[in-house]
Amino acid sequence: MKLDSPLKLACPELLDLDGAEPALMGSRCRACGEVYFPASRGCTRCCATDMEVCSLGSHGHLWSWTLQGFQPKAPYNGGEAEADFRPYGVGYVEMPSGVKVEARLTVADPALLKIGMPMRLTLQAYRQVAGEEPVYTYAFAPV
Repeated sequence: MKLDSPLKLACPELLDLDGAEPALMGSRCRACGEVYFPASRGCTRCCATDMEVCSLGSHGHLWSWTLQGFQPKAPYNGGEAEADFRPYGVGYVEMPSGVKVEARLTVADPALLKIGMPMRLTLQAYRQVAGEEPVYTYAFAPV
């Protein structure tokens, strides 16, 4: 997802934006192959510390989901007043490596979400404050 201008990202270390589409970045244990998101400095499976950065890709399947129906408490910093808060979807998306990633979903309509459905990674503005540029985070959208 080569961008013409850089976006302000909430967690730039979690994303690779140099390809045709954004990809999540994690780590893999060189000793046993366990995959982590976000990246880890050590393996909880075999206790090794020889980790490598790896791409988790940009597509997965919806493993579970819910709706965030009320404004989260601090440290949430979406920028909107409580009266302006709009519910959003939250889900776990299982990536091809098997790791499950918790993420915002681009839809909050239960009729449009089904466990097992294919999902693709995208960027979504989550913090928008008047007079400031929006801050983007990763999210998943139905394919």
